[in-house]
Amino acid sequence: MIRRIINAIITIIMLIVVIFILIHVIAPNPLTLAKIYSGNPHPTYAQLIVIERKYGLNKPLYVQIINYISNLFHGNLGMDPVYKVPVVNLLSKYIPRTLEITIPATVLSVIIGLVTGAIGASNRGKVLDYFVRGVYLVTWSSPTFLIATVLQLGVAYYLKLLPPYGIVNPALTSPSRITGFPLIDSAIAGDWVYFVSVLRHMILPVTSLAVANFGIVTRLSRSSMLVHMNSDYAKLSLVKGLSRRRVVYGVVLRNASIPIVTLIALLFGSSIAGSVAVEDIFQYHGMGWFITNSLLNLDYVGILSTTVIVAVFIIVANLVADILYSVLDPRVRVGG
Repeated sequence: MIRRIINAIITIIMLIVVIFILIHVIAPNPLTLAKIYSGNPHPTYAQLIVIERKYGLNKPLYVQIINYISNLFHGNLGMDPVYKVPVVNLLSKYIPRTLEITIPATVLSVIIGLVTGAIGASNRGKVLDYFVRGVYLVTWSSPTFLIATVLQLGVAYYLKLLPPYGIVNPALTSPSRITGFPLIDSAIAGDWVYFVSVLRHMILPVTSLAVANFGIVTRLSRSSMLVHMNSDYAKLSLVKGLSRRRVVYGVVLRNASIPIVTLIALLFGSSIAGSVAVEDIFQYHGMGWFITNSLLNLDYVGILSTTVIVAVFIIVANLVADILYSVLDPRVRVGG
């Protein structure tokens, strides 16, 4: 565990160094970064010099990196040059919104992938198997923005079943902020009108991410099930008189799903990455939307902060996946 934490810290530091270098390649002059901080399209040279010194933009790059890392370990992610507020405040607002769609999307993609993988494996070589393989190959090879756009056009604009964009009906009053998760806060407040509105706005973004990601689970679960269905314990279960359906879905699926646990971290990371496009398309103002705007405005403090947060999320998801794997399979133990 300690070794994993040390590796995680080293990975985050390397990410910070790489992002710092890339940003300074794009904006090699400190005055360019000072202009972003100024918020004025035509600042004077004297104003830029003052901003440059105030935020330490004129210091050597390695000093800026060390200062940023030092502040990071003290919970200070800096002042956002575009929004003029601490980045921590922005992330505490946007992260819960993103997690509110990425976590359900990850769970949904695992469920869909396991079920379709089981159906494909139990009907190997039949029409249903070819249908499942065709569907997951099409969705897996499709970019997330295309899936989101098709769902938005078809379900929201053509069928008018769900709202096409936004987090909630803007005419509704937000409940008191407790957790930062709009759905949970509305449930705590007992504001069920707001709750239903948030839920309806979540469906298309969550479905877009789940559809884009379930293919890899289907492929792995189908392959794993085909191996386990030829195992001795599966054959013994059939010999004992258990129905094929019970053997497939009650015995084989449980054992074949263990390797899927290792995919959780990858799926979660893929959902976070996909949320950048999905949130932009559905105007769902979460962290993905914030990342897009940070990139467009060269908000390097925002880019750095979101990169660190995403890295932490993926590292934690990997650690949770390892722990779950060791729980499901006692032969595996998390290395110390």
